[in-house]
Amino acid sequence: MAEYTIQKTDIDLLHNAGVPEDDIAHSVKVAEKALEIAYRTNKDLDFEFIGRGALFHDLGKAKTHAIEHGKIGAEMGKSLGLPDRITDVMEKHIRGGLSSEEAIELNLPVKDYALHSLEERIIIYADRLVDIITEDIVSITEEIEAEQQFEEILRTHQKYGKNDTTLARYLDYHREIQNLMQD
Repeated sequence: MAEYTIQKTDIDLLHNAGVPEDDIAHSVKVAEKALEIAYRTNKDLDFEFIGRGALFHDLGKAKTHAIEHGKIGAEMGKSLGLPDRITDVMEKHIRGGLSSEEAIELNLPVKDYALHSLEERIIIYADRLVDIITEDIVSITEEIEAEQQFEEILRTHQKYGKNDTTLARYLDYHREIQNLMQD
């Protein structure tokens, strides 16, 4: 299993694109958490994709913090020459992979937003965990508590669970990934 380290050149790319410092700090934390989780699964995964996909997931926040930041980020990523797998994650990360109905409701293009790979699901799961860990909405003293209390937190804090459809999706990712880490 080859170790992957977040590259300074990728962080510089976020700076040069105009991503705000707090969003870069969030993205670095998501990349670190995604890699930590990926290594804990002991699965043969594409760690570079996980690290870079997590790092760039919020690239669109250079332009907007609105729901369109995923779509805008994917367009920016393509113009910067990022691989399609990474730009796909940028677009798909909104609410953890939208259905067609949700895309219409949110006024986003109707397309396949489903997370087809374990790597994508780890990135999205890490993003939600980092929100819980860093936003001071939920009282936790150690990061592992975000995983241990994930279901309860998402069920009791609408900010994290959003709606029934999104909640179910995130809970599925949580259960799948936690089971892999216990194997």
